[in-house]
Amino acid sequence: PRQEADRFKKLRDEKGFDAFEQWRDATWEEEDMQRHKLDRKIKAEARWAVEGISARRKRNQGRVRALQELRADRAGMIKRQGGAAMALEAGPTSGKKVMEAIGISKRYGDKLILKDFSLTIQRKDRIAFVGPNGAGKTTLISTICGISRFSAGSVKMAGYDIVQQYRAARSLIGLVPQELALEPFETVENTLRFSRGLFGKEPDEGYLSSLLEALSLSDKKTSQIRTLSGGMKRRLSIAKALSHQPRLLFLDEPTAGVDVELRKDMWALVERLRASGVTIILTTHYIEEAEAIADRIGIIDQGALQLVEAKDSLMQRLGNKQVQIDLLSPLSMLPHPLLALGVTLAADGLSLIYQYDLMGAGPEIEKLFSEILACGLKVKDLQTGESSLEEIFLQLVSEAA
Repeated sequence: PRQEADRFKKLRDEKGFDAFEQWRDATWEEEDMQRHKLDRKIKAEARWAVEGISARRKRNQGRVRALQELRADRAGMIKRQGGAAMALEAGPTSGKKVMEAIGISKRYGDKLILKDFSLTIQRKDRIAFVGPNGAGKTTLISTICGISRFSAGSVKMAGYDIVQQYRAARSLIGLVPQELALEPFETVENTLRFSRGLFGKEPDEGYLSSLLEALSLSDKKTSQIRTLSGGMKRRLSIAKALSHQPRLLFLDEPTAGVDVELRKDMWALVERLRASGVTIILTTHYIEEAEAIADRIGIIDQGALQLVEAKDSLMQRLGNKQVQIDLLSPLSMLPHPLLALGVTLAADGLSLIYQYDLMGAGPEIEKLFSEILACGLKVKDLQTGESSLEEIFLQLVSEAA
């Protein structure tokens, strides 16, 4: 619906992003109600058309035409919603606050598990919390999602207080827990229907079918959960969390115990979810996973949030790069000009090793090679490497300790 999208983009520019998104949400809610009414009417008319007796054939034909008109109205409604979505996707990647946590603390007896945790998350953010075992990651997710109560502080989801307005707040949340929580003798499709119904959502077989297809579970929809593999159960947990179309998806160690192929499939799914407007909050032990999925990294240690920063900014600020220069002939001693630059000599005397900050690296590298030429050294090979997110994480955790 390109024309519809252009019209909505113009409306977005006139209203401003926040006002447009607020108007869009209200419009969608109203149109959803109208669509559900149309669905019921279409079902009733379709039954009449099938069951009507031949003596009423003329009347039935009129009702069939009316049924076709109703279906056309419904298609137009979905088209309008699609235009609004396209206009929104063409706008900023964030702009609406979907979660705000202020001063959360959690105690178990005398032990303080979470310490004054505060964080704001905007629409379409992808944030990964990493930390060692026992750092408080799962406690944080459980507290934010309302599974356990915090001792101090407040949490709001899209403006709804997680305690005072818990029904509205929790309807916006999808949670994939670290431990599988599935009924083994229930079928896959009934599990999703039941989970969607718990949130008061109207049945939507089309959406649930598309969800199963996206997670490669379509051929297992009538199977009992006990017959599924571990990886399939993990995917079903994600489908269950998405069954009521939440705005925020919390993934607590989602790829624990799954194979590499499935892990990469889940990363691709997270990217598609973000493109559709879902905000992703992830906890993980796999630094590689945080690096692949997240835009922002939060490091938790000993119950405290050490930092939250854009991944690229963090790598740039704290990362180091290393140059290894292999020489044609060994050195017994490092020339003084190179020693003054901080260059080290490998044990075999055949390599020069130089580490430098990623910020403002150009002049340092230029000076290094000028001194190498001035010393008359002959270079055989050159290798470079840089700090990984894992190395930065270990550095920060050791500093905090």
